[in-house]
Amino acid sequence: MVIKIISSLLILFAVYMGVKQGTAMVSGKPAMLGLFGKWGIGDTGVMLLGLCTLAGALLTVFTKTFVYGNFITAAGILLIMAFHLSDRNLKGVATELPFLLLSLLIIYLRHPFPDLFKTTP
Repeated sequence: MVIKIISSLLILFAVYMGVKQGTAMVSGKPAMLGLFGKWGIGDTGVMLLGLCTLAGALLTVFTKTFVYGNFITAAGILLIMAFHLSDRNLKGVATELPFLLLSLLIIYLRHPFPDLFKTTP
């Protein structure tokens, strides 16, 4: 029971962060455009990455797409970490690392309600 509560709280936090960052990317916040702009990613690219971030966050909520959503989220974080490494920015990598580990921990703990959206004949 305690594991389900912890897993639920971690999922809610990850979904909140994913929606927050995805919305900032889709809406073209100057901070996001500046961050990705230095890596050569334009406004359209940032918007597409934001849509992927939003999709990953929303897929994490549902049992059947839980792992896929976390995989998309982890892939996005890993992409940002790779860009930081290409700049030799270890502080940026260290900032992203807990979020990558959060996605992996959530996958390990599994969805807290595996039968929530199950349909019975």
